[in-house]
Amino acid sequence: MIQAPKGTRDVYGEEMKMWRHIEDKIRALTDVYGVSEIRIPIFEHTELFLRGVGDTTDIVQKEMYTFEDKGGRSLTLRPEQTAGTARFYVERGMHNQPQPTKLFYIGPNFRYEQPQAGRYRQHYQFGVEFFGASGPALEAEAISLGWELLNSLGAKDIHLHINSIGCPDCRNAYHETLKAFLNEKMDNLCGLCRQRLDRNPLRALDCKNPSCKEIMKSAPSVLDSLDEECRAHFEGLKDILTRLGIPFIEDAKVVRGLDYYTRTVFEFINDGTTVIGGGRYDGLISQFGGAATPGVGFGMGIERLVRLLEAQNITPKITNAPEIFIGNMGADGFVKAQELTYALRKAGVHAESDLLNRSVKAQMKYADKIKAQYTIILGETELQENSANLKNMQTGEQENISLDNLIAKFAKA
Repeated sequence: MIQAPKGTRDVYGEEMKMWRHIEDKIRALTDVYGVSEIRIPIFEHTELFLRGVGDTTDIVQKEMYTFEDKGGRSLTLRPEQTAGTARFYVERGMHNQPQPTKLFYIGPNFRYEQPQAGRYRQHYQFGVEFFGASGPALEAEAISLGWELLNSLGAKDIHLHINSIGCPDCRNAYHETLKAFLNEKMDNLCGLCRQRLDRNPLRALDCKNPSCKEIMKSAPSVLDSLDEECRAHFEGLKDILTRLGIPFIEDAKVVRGLDYYTRTVFEFINDGTTVIGGGRYDGLISQFGGAATPGVGFGMGIERLVRLLEAQNITPKITNAPEIFIGNMGADGFVKAQELTYALRKAGVHAESDLLNRSVKAQMKYADKIKAQYTIILGETELQENSANLKNMQTGEQENISLDNLIAKFAKA
């Protein structure tokens, strides 16, 4: 038997209902926020991620699915979607549209990493990307969307952590301060943090190695290296969030793992697990040949959110049970059942009928298994009288109803 590849999985049944519930909430909320949906290619030119995500990141160094096509071009299955969305913004001349431009996506990403609970080699992500505004209100709007989404889904014990890693000048100054601190602790750093020391020392701040985590408790804060403009930006964000009534924790250890972030970075965290993560990236558009354009975005793993909601016993009130099952006896009843089922479906009613020529007893067992709300049986007498007994499967109550009135009874207003 051929099985699904390692790090991938099938989604079906009750879990699929949760996915649909989440996606319905996403689309309803993005409509309210005026965010347009985008669908970008699943693979892009490899250079896009080398430029955008950064060649010092774990994603580019270890996790990308890269291959050469028949024309000898290097292509990569997208490991994230911010870079592709930024490429779209430049390629389509979106800067000519009224600003800000607000986009969202839902779809799969691909990373070659060891599968873990809630983390897969093919994983699905909801994300937003907002372009065209440099003030902290843009971050606040993205953050408020994430906050409202989690609240609307009923997620509990979620805490918003925010930080500023400053502009490139601030960050370069902080790199030197942090490297000096880490060099003094070199003997106790893990091998990965030692490798990161020269190229991307910020990544040491969120290392999961116990020894490194203990060292980072006394690391200098990036907030102490902010210049006046970056500090004012961060204070402005905190003020807006306070006015919006969105609680936050100022956390200098939040840095995010991608090179394109500037100034604000943030994470929504539950019990040590990041549910939503994002930040500002003012230099990304220019890296792809566009004019300097500020931007903010975040990503949310669908699988990870599903696991969180299930662990908190949050289940959507979604059912695909049919409103009516139309049973039959005899050849004429069988055909009439198909006719009525189709007519009901055209009217927006979830109707089912027998397709296997089962006995009436077997049909009623099937109707019970699929939790049909009502049933009728069409036989020779019912066809002659153009009426049938409509049974409520919950109460057992029955009423005689004209077949001509069946659609009117169930059709949506």
